[in-house]
Amino acid sequence: MSKKYIATPSKTKEILNKYKFSFKKSLGQNFLIDVNVLENIIKSTGINKSSGAIEIGPGMGALTEQLAIHADKVVAFEIDQRLLPILRDTLGDYSNVEIIHQDILEANVNEVIQSQFERGQDIHVVANLPYYITTPILMKLVRDKLPVSSFTVMIQKEVAERMAAKPNTKSYGSLTIAVQFYTEAKIVMTVPKSVFMPQPNVDSSILQLVMREEAPVYVENEEFFFNLVQASFAQRRKTLRNNLTSYFKERYTKEKINDLLEQSNIDGTRRGESLDMKEFALIANTFYKEEH
Repeated sequence: MSKKYIATPSKTKEILNKYKFSFKKSLGQNFLIDVNVLENIIKSTGINKSSGAIEIGPGMGALTEQLAIHADKVVAFEIDQRLLPILRDTLGDYSNVEIIHQDILEANVNEVIQSQFERGQDIHVVANLPYYITTPILMKLVRDKLPVSSFTVMIQKEVAERMAAKPNTKSYGSLTIAVQFYTEAKIVMTVPKSVFMPQPNVDSSILQLVMREEAPVYVENEEFFFNLVQASFAQRRKTLRNNLTSYFKERYTKEKINDLLEQSNIDGTRRGESLDMKEFALIANTFYKEEH
């Protein structure tokens, strides 16, 4: 390997020392120092020389560099101003990289895609996401219905398991349904904490989300559906009937809740984790129609 990639312990230390960079805990900064892991991430996405890539939180550019090698164009959003000169330096050799200094949660990503990529280009979001803000970022991006093929993200192992879970498992919950309503989710691989600097306290997983053409179930109202799902898991050990009775206490009597659950053909003594998305949709649509 004639070129020294950024994603090695020695190169990362060299850059840290050169810029006297200190990690900000508040930004959840953990930089990847293993090229093999990065190559496996990119391989799993199917990115090639005609693809576009969007990265969130490029850090020092370890993943950005590998994306630049494999993709046609890379657009990376970085919130930490201190990293901008470092990225200019580390990615100086790559003319196909655009760094945008902005918080991804405030960005209009649809607009960025229109201005930075070819019309109809195959685009993938690839990122090593900060743990503390994984869920808001992913939920914003999938709800924005971006014209992207997939999201491949390195996140905390436990959160990845929740997003890719199946009914009747400990990890299955309202987050599972929110993510799988918009995407098909699978865990690509687990990554040990030793491939990061500094090392986080937990292992990570690479989660891949592929956007669905259409939702797997019909719901009368998305917001109402998600609120009802969340209410059904409010206390995991409680039955569906008890959780919904607490949630709708201002609006319905216990009898009415029983009646609506019966109309949905769902046994109210079940727990939230035993219901699949179809069953939640049945309940939500029944309740919604009652209110409208």
